[in-house]
Amino acid sequence: MDLHRSEPLRDQVEAVLDRLRPGLVADGGNVELLDVTPDGTVRVVFQGACAACPAQLATLRVALEEPLCREVPGVTSVVPV
Repeated sequence: MDLHRSEPLRDQVEAVLDRLRPGLVADGGNVELLDVTPDGTVRVVFQGACAACPAQLATLRVALEEPLCREVPGVTSVVPV
């Protein structure tokens, strides 16, 4: 893994997630960044109310994946673990 590429990418992803988290926390949930793979896949874990929420897929795609792909060059997808 190219650390010079992945660490700045991880930092950028974390910065965007930090901006998005208050909405999740307001609903009793959260999201933790596990890693960003070399191909740009962001792996996250939903926590709290988000872990069992029936709207988890919508949250993943609309609230996390769309802004991350739009704002962080190199992000290709977001997957829950």
